[in-house]
Amino acid sequence: MKKIRGWLIFAAALMVALVAVAGWEYTAHSKSDLLSEEQIIKNLGTKLVTENSTTALTKKYAKIVKDGDYDLKSPYIKVNPYKTSPLTALVYFKTPKKAQVSYTIEGKSDKTSITNSVKGYQTKHQLPIVGLYADYENTVKITVKYQSGKKETKTIKIKTGKLPKYLDQNDVKVTKNDKSKMQIGDNELTLVDRTAKQVYAMDADGQIRWYSTNWNQHMFEQLKNGHIMVLNKSSENGKYNLLTETDYLGRIYRQYSFDGTLGGNLSHEVTVIHHDIAELPNGNLLLTVSDGSKYTEDTVVELNRKTGKIVRVLDFKQILPASMYQDSKQKASDGNIGTDWLHINALDYNSKTGKLLVSARNQDLVMQLDYATGKIEWIFSGKDKNSWPAKYRDKVLSPTGNTKVTGGQHGVYLLDQKGDQETIMLYDNNIAVQNGDQKTSGKYSAATVYQIDQQKKTVTQQWSYGKSLGQANFTPIIGYAQRLANGNTLINFGYKNDGKESNVIEVDADGNQVFNATLSNNPADKTYAYRAYRIQFYPENYHFDVTK
Repeated sequence: MKKIRGWLIFAAALMVALVAVAGWEYTAHSKSDLLSEEQIIKNLGTKLVTENSTTALTKKYAKIVKDGDYDLKSPYIKVNPYKTSPLTALVYFKTPKKAQVSYTIEGKSDKTSITNSVKGYQTKHQLPIVGLYADYENTVKITVKYQSGKKETKTIKIKTGKLPKYLDQNDVKVTKNDKSKMQIGDNELTLVDRTAKQVYAMDADGQIRWYSTNWNQHMFEQLKNGHIMVLNKSSENGKYNLLTETDYLGRIYRQYSFDGTLGGNLSHEVTVIHHDIAELPNGNLLLTVSDGSKYTEDTVVELNRKTGKIVRVLDFKQILPASMYQDSKQKASDGNIGTDWLHINALDYNSKTGKLLVSARNQDLVMQLDYATGKIEWIFSGKDKNSWPAKYRDKVLSPTGNTKVTGGQHGVYLLDQKGDQETIMLYDNNIAVQNGDQKTSGKYSAATVYQIDQQKKTVTQQWSYGKSLGQANFTPIIGYAQRLANGNTLINFGYKNDGKESNVIEVDADGNQVFNATLSNNPADKTYAYRAYRIQFYPENYHFDVTK
């Protein structure tokens, strides 16, 4: 009996050991180096959300448009119509004859008024009012012009509430605002897209004129139809796994959910989607994602805008040399070594040529691919040409003259393209992550323009601003530079002074500052300015209509 009991104990112990070993092997090998396209798509788990939080409100406003008896003398006014954009309002009224409407939100100082003109003539007028001041009785002047040339005007008052605590305490100090030389237009504001929490926009005086109460991270893309695409989460403790097509009023048009765990392979610190988004000519979206393997932030996917399904995968582990990810010692945000070997942080698609620009921070690398074939067109990197495998060497650009290689760069995009000559803009953090310039690393950050000669495979630095500011404006992470319509450049030094500040500067072509704003940050909340954009808040192609 004792022998039998002994064998049973031994068998049980052996079974436990085998299960433990099997479990260890599964854990050790469940995250493979390379995954199939099918597995990546499965891991992402994308779904089109059919009902969203604004559907009922849109139906309510559609009924008001259909049945409401409002005219210019007594218009319908609803502040914060979708409950997430407190400095907006919806105004509706009818006119007896077809008319065109324009309106102006009066500013508190010169060149801070915001004006919009609604296209076409109609009898029912839905006005999206965007750009109100907080805690203020705003004056909005509406002008109605009939086809006969006759005009009517109406002035309305719109009272708004106070800024929430997290924005009220976000001190904005404007030390320079030469409005005559700034790119302002009729309705342009400086949008501050933060690394966490809520996005907001300010005027030339630093006054906040728009914000969203939704949680937002990294993603903010104004689409061709005037809508915006943002990355949200449903709660403070949730994950950023909701990709939302919305507008400045807060109406949601489409929403896509992602598996917040990537099929169980994602740590809490890492999001599925990260950093950037690009719109294709067919309306589909290119997204920077992690794929569910043991490596992160090294994959780009194409999302079908209508169905919410992934229709294309670009895994850069299968595009760049395997040694780059296999030998990497780069530390990821979750503490793992070697997993965040590439860190794709910017995409830009050229609709004329079908080429895709990509920035990879952790390799100090910018590259261009033919999107249709996935083949590399050129590579700009501080990594010595001879250290690349032979098949890549003819793609590596040679810097001319005093052209500086980038370090930990962000926000690359195409400025101009003529034949074989391409001009690109980027924000050079100037931190040598793996292949950057060690001699200049950490001394300054700069917005920089490069010209690429695709035929000769050379790169030439054409313009740069930031070196003169020195180490005070050095930012080891994040940042952005935007070339404006008047030739000025808006630059976001996002992680200044160890993240305690973000500095947004607009300079002219000669490097003269025309706008300078310093934003206070809370490093504990990671509320740094990831990017800053000068944006039209009434885009030309935007048309608001609750009946559609």
